Amino acid sequence: MRKSGILMHISSLPNDYGIGKMGKEAYSFVDFLAAAKQSCWQILPVSPTSYGDSPYQSFSTHAGNPYFIDFETLESDGLLKAEEYKDIDWGSEKGSVDYGKIYENIFGVLKIAHKRFRKKPAKGYAKFVIENKDWLYEYGLFMSLKFAHDGKAWYEWEDCLRLRKPKAVKQASKKYADDIDFWCFVQYEYFKQWKKLKKYANDKGISIIGDIPIYCAYDSADVWATPQYFYLDGDKKPVEVAGCPPDVFSEDGQLWGNPLYRWDVMAKEKYRWWVDRIKSAFEIYDTVRIDHFRGFESYYCIPYGAKNARKGQWRKGPDMKLFKEINKKLGDLDIIAEDLGFLTKKVTKMLDSAGYPGMKILEFAFDSDPQNVYLPHNYKTSNSICYTGTHDNETIAGWIKSADEKTVKYCKEYLNVKNTNDIVWGMIRLCWASISDTAITQMQDILELDSSARMNTPSTVGENWKWRLEDMSALNSKLEKKLAKLTDTYGRSPA
Repeated sequence: MRKSGILMHISSLPNDYGIGKMGKEAYSFVDFLAAAKQSCWQILPVSPTSYGDSPYQSFSTHAGNPYFIDFETLESDGLLKAEEYKDIDWGSEKGSVDYGKIYENIFGVLKIAHKRFRKKPAKGYAKFVIENKDWLYEYGLFMSLKFAHDGKAWYEWEDCLRLRKPKAVKQASKKYADDIDFWCFVQYEYFKQWKKLKKYANDKGISIIGDIPIYCAYDSADVWATPQYFYLDGDKKPVEVAGCPPDVFSEDGQLWGNPLYRWDVMAKEKYRWWVDRIKSAFEIYDTVRIDHFRGFESYYCIPYGAKNARKGQWRKGPDMKLFKEINKKLGDLDIIAEDLGFLTKKVTKMLDSAGYPGMKILEFAFDSDPQNVYLPHNYKTSNSICYTGTHDNETIAGWIKSADEKTVKYCKEYLNVKNTNDIVWGMIRLCWASISDTAITQMQDILELDSSARMNTPSTVGENWKWRLEDMSALNSKLEKKLAKLTDTYGRSPA
């Protein structure tokens, strides 16, 4: 079935509390998608963010981001009073997230709610804790210890806790029991609100496309609690870390710094860790996009401590053995393979064997080469997702401004538009017209926003992941009808 949708992270929703939440604005956005005849809402990873605020560097692969918990919902549940959260300075710019202010203030508000919750815990709380016992308690202990150490990474804690000496862990579990319960409560409220929002979306015919990074952050509950699955030395320091080699976009390559997996250990356990992770992801999303998919065939290893990614080497990954085990345990799943970057014949073979749809990015298409694989007339299969651009790309308007004259000229000729101002919707139209089963564009492109609305610039830190809608008024009936008409024209409207 042909379908289409919009990419916008929860953090980008508007409200008065500094960052998007799972409140009334989220429900209004679902209503907009349904009225505009869309079928998909694509979001970024919903995991708790760490240093740099990237959703791709998280404290946990299973937990939800506390920042997205809606205060007004907690108030209606009797856990908060309006004055306990409305009078706080959550940031001065409506169209931007101030992560520092949110970090400083949000946990105090949630602790007020937790204090009330403890007097009369919800009936479903104990069940939630039991159902998620495989990750929830360790996450709660990890976060409790992190806050007790003034936010320091676990590898900077004292040796007995850093190395998880049984006696020290047992003592900490007892000492921080109340704090652990707080973090479990936060996750309970997060998933309670998320499941309600997701059901609302699904009932409206909107499926949620989620995203998971291939790697875990070094400073995460996953690495701290299960170090045996990561390539660490006896002192729990990475031996080698993840990244990408130098290319035409970066002469130093990309140094991500994530510890690498011990695929040999995982294979002996029939990839149980990854099976559990994928299962957890599908309890949150309807469709899962796996970032850096080519890393399962072979992955780039950089010596720990290197200043850049120039000196590294490729190593063989689990390839199809992993996905055969996932299919065996979980059945056929709706997975999207992020297949961008340098693809060898072996990577292409793995992608073909997996059968997952790959990605086509229109912003990569207009280099004046008619054979460019990202130009829609070269698409060989409908089993693909066509994007105008992703969260890592410029907005279309920003891309036009930064592109050279030759590129813009070829783009206008291909789109059959005369004016540069018509390129944005011309590219969205091209995306919708493609043979790809699914077409996705960013919310920023629907609104024709410039580069100031860019979500992320890879290999930079400090100014990313901040863009937000200032209010919901931009998503008016005129825009709904315009998008709905385009969706009807190219046969992507829900049946």
